Parts: sequence; structure tokens; C-alpha cells
Amino acid sequence: MFAACKLTPVILISPQWPHVKSTLLAAFSDRTMRKSGEVQLCKSVVITADPEEWGRRAGRLIDVTSPSSSSKMLHKCPFSRERFNTFLSEVCPDCKCSYGEKSIRMFSKLRKIQPCLTAAKRLRHSSPREAFEAPDLKESVTSSFGSFVSRVEADHLSDIVLHRSKRMILDNIGVGILGSTGHVFGICLSYCQQMFAHDPVSSVYGRKGLKLSPTLAAFANGVAAHSMDFDDTWHPATHPSGAVLPALLAAAEMLPANSKPSGLDFLLAFNVGIEIQGRLMRFSQEANNIPKRFHPPSVVGTMGSAAAIAKLLSLNANQCINALAIAASLSGAPMANAATQTKPIHIGNATRLGFEAALLASKGMEGNVKILDKTIGCFGFSAFYGDYEPEKMAPLEQTHFLLEDQDIAFKRFPAHLGMHWVVDAAVSVRQLATTNDGAFSPSMIDKIILRVPVSRYINRPFPETEHEARHSFQFNACSALLDGDVNIESFSESKLQRDDLSQLLNKVELQHPEDNVASFEKMYGEVVLVLKNGDVLSGKCGTFYGHWRNPLSRESLLNKFKNNASYVLEQDKIKAIINTVENLEEVRDCSTLTSYLQ
Repeated sequence: MFAACKLTPVILISPQWPHVKSTLLAAFSDRTMRKSGEVQLCKSVVITADPEEWGRRAGRLIDVTSPSSSSKMLHKCPFSRERFNTFLSEVCPDCKCSYGEKSIRMFSKLRKIQPCLTAAKRLRHSSPREAFEAPDLKESVTSSFGSFVSRVEADHLSDIVLHRSKRMILDNIGVGILGSTGHVFGICLSYCQQMFAHDPVSSVYGRKGLKLSPTLAAFANGVAAHSMDFDDTWHPATHPSGAVLPALLAAAEMLPANSKPSGLDFLLAFNVGIEIQGRLMRFSQEANNIPKRFHPPSVVGTMGSAAAIAKLLSLNANQCINALAIAASLSGAPMANAATQTKPIHIGNATRLGFEAALLASKGMEGNVKILDKTIGCFGFSAFYGDYEPEKMAPLEQTHFLLEDQDIAFKRFPAHLGMHWVVDAAVSVRQLATTNDGAFSPSMIDKIILRVPVSRYINRPFPETEHEARHSFQFNACSALLDGDVNIESFSESKLQRDDLSQLLNKVELQHPEDNVASFEKMYGEVVLVLKNGDVLSGKCGTFYGHWRNPLSRESLLNKFKNNASYVLEQDKIKAIINTVENLEEVRDCSTLTSYLQ
């Protein structure tokens, strides 16, 4: 209940209820204060639509549109005479003014005019208009997402979710540090350094002493995370960590010393960003397949970044909704830029623009409050998916994180995830063709048949650049046949230009069996060698090591991280990162993690 307080309790009326606000202002015009949009009911009660100003002065901020702990009395029925009467008696028990009864009459009037407003809206041309006009947020998909982001607590993270998310963080830091040695990262970093920034406070992977403004640091580190296509992959298909982690690292350094988030705060925000991506992709059957039209992290990644930063900044439910709405307008990148230097920018933009969306929402910018809902005649997030069927999130006490049921895939070498099936199949058949003394002769091969799903952007018979090679079934299968493995060095210029590689590429034929579906959940890779002596050898991979059905062991993941980080960092920093991430929930100031990344 609300105890009487010497400081001013405040009732916050959401800007999404303009008819409520205007009616109240008209009713209490004789008590309007200097600032527009505020009404002083009496010496103890203020109604306002400006929470920022009153948040500094109020003894208690009561948002009648949000189910927070401070407004339980009102949020379920904000126009209830009984609830408002009880509320006034609690906040102003000694007040003898007449405004209490006047306000009760006013709220009763508002309840009566509400059906009229609803009926009036039905008389208008309704298709796109219903997405904008005084929506009932309690009934929307978007509001359920906003409520989840705002209200979810660290206690909701299970041990499995904590364990898996820390593996994701460690892996993504490692691939980002390695990615900071690449050419694409160098181009983007040079661009960022030329941009004007008055607040260079956030660290950049692998560049000791260099600081950028928070959103530019997020952009640069996001590019690094995907510059070699070495970052994790989830199902439905997206790269979840790179779109969220760089923004959170930059934001942790941005916040003042007395407001630094803890490691547990960081883990919660990270998992919120991952969760939003997974939820959105599960609203479409299209998302289950290898993408064709747009790169998923450029869409759901931006939304995830916005949600993660909104959580880290402790935005309220309405601000979280607006952060998602703004992020939706900053989303999207075509698949035509896959296998080019531009593709890593998709991740850089996702983490940066989601960050900016949350910052704009924190400043009061608003968007469509039903952005995630399916509204006929006015596409919101449904514009990205032709079969979009959203569902409201269940109440928090009935919700668990998707990461608990759906593990992540970690790559063993820096290439598109689909390459891992053909590489493992190629290594398998190579062993069958190896002589007793361990020799393998490519010259004995007459034809190489690859049985893979139909996916145009990873069907590249003769790749000319490292980025094309990372997205080529043919290149990765032939590299594995030649070397018995694929690794970081496999995509170097000297490896790309090998004569024996070129000879093998000319022998490759692709086949697309009907049962080989273009989905990371269902696909397989098969490599068939037709030898010149007439023998036929076959190797097949249904689940590679690193896939969510066959996850990397702790030892394998640590070895990957250590190898990646050693391209830039000293051993003491590598050990410090591992120790910090593995014990992140015990860390008091998560920004200490960034001190080891350069």
C-alpha cells in the first residue's frame, strides 16, 4: 500500500492515452502547473505525462499504465472508482481538499466515455489506423515483449542458461579478437576513427589504448565478431551473440562509475537480447530455413540489441516497447551481400543500431506500440516474414528462456555453418582413400560429388576471395580433401591460389537430394569420390562436432578461444578473460572485462 510521504507522489499518465490526458487536463485546468502536461490535484498528488522531470522530485512515481510493484493497485483497472478512491486515501490521508472526490468523478466519467471512443474508431477506415490510435497495450504481442524485457530478473536464469550463455560470450569475444586482425575490420575501424566523437569511452578489440564513442565501439567490435564468419549460430538460423555482446560491452563502459552493472546484470541483459531474437524467429516457418532474402541478424539481431540495452539501462515497459519499435525501422540487409566484405557490417550495424534505438527510447522517442503484432493493412515486423504469426509471451512466471531447450552451434573453423557438414564428410571419405602409409593422392580422383541442400549463396564453384571461399561448398570440401582439415589459414591468399585446389574444384559436381533440406536442423552433407580405377567412396555427416546436437566440450571451446585470442593478446589477459567470463555472475563491475580485450 502507499504510505503518506512528505515528498510528492506522482501519477504518470502514459502518452499512449491522449484522450485520458486531455480530459484530465481539461477537468483540472484550474490546477495546471507551469509546465504543460502536469496537473496538481492537491498538495500531495500530481498527474503528469512527463516522468523524467518528476522522477527527480517525486517521492513515489506511480505509473497507472505499467504493472510495476508500485502501481499494483491501479494498473489492472486504471479507471476504477474504487481503486482510485483507495489510492487517494493512502497517498493523501490527511488532505481535506475537494480534489479527491472531483478526481473520482472524473475517472468514472472516463470509464463511461471509453466505449464511445472504441465505437467511434470502428466507424473509421480501420486497417492501418488501428495500429496507431490509443491501442490497448494489455492485449498486444508487443506489450507482452515490453513487459518481459522490463520485468524479467536474474532469478529467472537457470543454471543451464547461465552455462550456455557464458560459453557464447567467451566464444564471441575470441572470434572478435581474432577478427580484429582482419582487413574488413581495419577498413571499418579507420572509418570509425574519422567520425566525430566527443565521448571516446568504449574499448575496441585488439587496439590497446584506443577508445571510441559507445555506439561506434559496438559497431567496430560487431564487425570484428563476424569478419571471418566464425561466430556462433542458433536455430532458427541467425548469429545471436555478435549482435548483442559488443553493444553491452560498450554500454558497460559508458555508464558512470557509480552505476556500473554487475556481471549478473550483464548476463541477464545478454540473455534478454538472445531471447528476443529467438522468440521473433519462431513466429515464422521461413526462419527455420537457410535464408534467401535478408540476413537474419540484421533484423532480429537489431531487435535483440535494443532489448539487451533497454534491459541494461533499466528502461520501463513503455520505453522497451518503443526501443523495439525504433529498432524495427533500423533493421534489414539483403543476402546479396553475403560472401562480400560488406556482410560483417550486418552484425556491426545490428549491435550499433539496436543500441541507438534503446538510447533514443530512453530519451522519450516513440514508435508504433504494436510493432510486433500482425496488423492487416499496416505491416510492422511482419514485413520481414511472409508467414509471420506472432504470439504473446506468457506471464513471466510461466516463461523460461529458449536457450534452456535450444543449445547453440559453435564453429570449429571460420566459415558459413553449412560448410561444417561437407568438411566433416570430406575428412571422413579422405580417410577411406588414404593408403596404409598415410598418403592421400588427389590425382586418383576422377569426380567429386557433393550432396548438399539447395542454397544459392553458398554454391560457389570457383571462389576468388576469402569471403567467397567461406561461403563455398566446393572450396571447403576440396580444402578438407587436400589438407585433412580446414582452419584459419585455409582462407589465406596462398591457399586460395593453389594449383592442386584448382584442379580439384574442376572435378566437383553438386547434387541436391530431395531429403536434404536447406535447414541447419535437418540438412546433411555427403561427399562421394569417384576414383579413376572405378571405385566409389562415400563419407556422410548428419551432425558435425560443434552443432547444438553435438556441442563442443569445455576443453574444445577453451582451445578455440585461446587460439583465437593468442593472435592479439598476451597469455595473462587470455587467462583473465576466461576466469572473468566463467565466473561472471560473481563480478561486481562487468566493465572490468573490457580491460582485458586490448
